[in-house]
Amino acid sequence: MTAWARELAPIDTAPLFRPLLGELVGLLRALNSADWERPTVAGAWQVRDLAAHLLDGDLRKIAVYRDQHRRPLDGPLNSDRDVARFVNGLNQTGVSFGARLSPRLLTELLEITGGWVADVVEKLPLDGPSIFAVSWAGETESLNWMDTGREYTERWHHQAQIRDAIGESRLLGLQWVEPLLDISVRALPVAYGSATAEEGTAVSLEVHSPGAGAWTVIRDGSAWRVVRDRPPSPTALVRVAADDAWRLLFNAVKSPGLMERVEVVGDADLAQPLLRARAVIL
Repeated sequence: MTAWARELAPIDTAPLFRPLLGELVGLLRALNSADWERPTVAGAWQVRDLAAHLLDGDLRKIAVYRDQHRRPLDGPLNSDRDVARFVNGLNQTGVSFGARLSPRLLTELLEITGGWVADVVEKLPLDGPSIFAVSWAGETESLNWMDTGREYTERWHHQAQIRDAIGESRLLGLQWVEPLLDISVRALPVAYGSATAEEGTAVSLEVHSPGAGAWTVIRDGSAWRVVRDRPPSPTALVRVAADDAWRLLFNAVKSPGLMERVEVVGDADLAQPLLRARAVIL
């Protein structure tokens, strides 16, 4: 380990689920009828579709983790493409069902199911084996703390998409953003998997406004690994505000003016995999 770097450590995001849920429920209760139909950066989904997606995710989490209810797969999951097809199919059927529900019902159900999910994740042993692996981080097996962290990033960034759509401020306090990014940057070694570089080559992500710190992906032998902090002079440096870092990592890259606000210093070509890294299944 170099003098400036710190290893990434496991993070317990379970205590964040209840306060994040409280923020979501308060947000949804304040929406008017036009707000529910507003377009979002999540492709063709409107605000109501994002709420339905969050509800579907809650119900699936509870069914599997609390009730040990798992439906047979509709086909083998032998590749990232298979996983993406399967997950995207589940997501779309959940959103389609949600179209039957009123905004009030979506909100009331989310308040209930979100509490159930918090009950589930708070009881999971952090270092126990997760039922699902976090594939976008390159893992074929994950521990509970990592999968719970993935669930936290899902709930945070979908709420951010809703807030963005209605012109409401995002949850950018350090208590929200630091764990969000510390989990999400674990996608960087996957993004750099096919990139060749000399030993010790460092590409850093520096997030500001508010200050959330820096993370660096380093060439280490035949692979890449990600650490906290940044060297004084990385080979490439990407500087971005916290309110844009989530847009990059969660595929909201069509946000107006996003790429113009991203600052790249040093080797621009080597920064490209970082700009393409996604902490979601696409």
